[in-house]
Amino acid sequence: MAKILVVTSGKGGVGKTTTTAALGAALAQAGKSVAVVDFDVGLRNLDLVMGAERRVVYDLINVVNGDAKLNQALIRDKRLDKLHLLPASQTRDKDALTDEGVARVMEELRDKFDWVICDSPAGIERGATLAMRHADVAVVVTNPEVSSVRDSDRIIGLLDSKTLKAERGETMEKHLILTRYDPARAERGDMLKIEDVLEILSIPLLAIIPESTEVLRASNVGCPVTLNNPLCAPARAYTDAVRRLTGEAVPMSVPTDKKSFLDKLFTRRAA
Repeated sequence: MAKILVVTSGKGGVGKTTTTAALGAALAQAGKSVAVVDFDVGLRNLDLVMGAERRVVYDLINVVNGDAKLNQALIRDKRLDKLHLLPASQTRDKDALTDEGVARVMEELRDKFDWVICDSPAGIERGATLAMRHADVAVVVTNPEVSSVRDSDRIIGLLDSKTLKAERGETMEKHLILTRYDPARAERGDMLKIEDVLEILSIPLLAIIPESTEVLRASNVGCPVTLNNPLCAPARAYTDAVRRLTGEAVPMSVPTDKKSFLDKLFTRRAA
């Protein structure tokens, strides 16, 4: 029986899709069977980040509407046998998602995998609320800037009121991933410090992802950053996040994008 995790935020462009792909790949590398589900109907970026855009035949809407079976729409990752993608539709809108259809697909996914990770669209409209509705765990992704943190606070309110867990009177397990963090800029006051973000949002910190060209590079080649360059700081931070999600006690540190001498030497030899 899978644990369903939603990756969400109130603001676009903060790294939700990158985070979904990275967490999914890291969990699969750890031996878990994983399905990543793109709820961003009409845009559909998760297949690009995972390098599967040419393999999409059926999508989430097809399965929700009964036009295709789940097994027909799931795309197995070409690098990790335990990682699967259920893509969104580029030609439909979010109104095509029905409560009943999404519930049925989520239950079917729950029976097939260890983890189901839902990549939510930004904001508070229908696609976002459906993505979070069946979740057991939420990862809120935010940048260290006031508008992003404020919008994430709104999302936390929705997680505590619009989910099945909330309706049952249960508490949603919530975690924070802080992306695009630059310690030097935070020290200069150009962005919020970690303690400022935590004071505003008041949810446990799962990972700090540093500002890094490696994230963009991985997206451009269609590979989760945890697979594309496992030694880089963002990949290590996402891997530690997965270890924390699965119950390990991993010390939190502020990663930097500076490679050690051994990392550089290993990268040169591997190349």
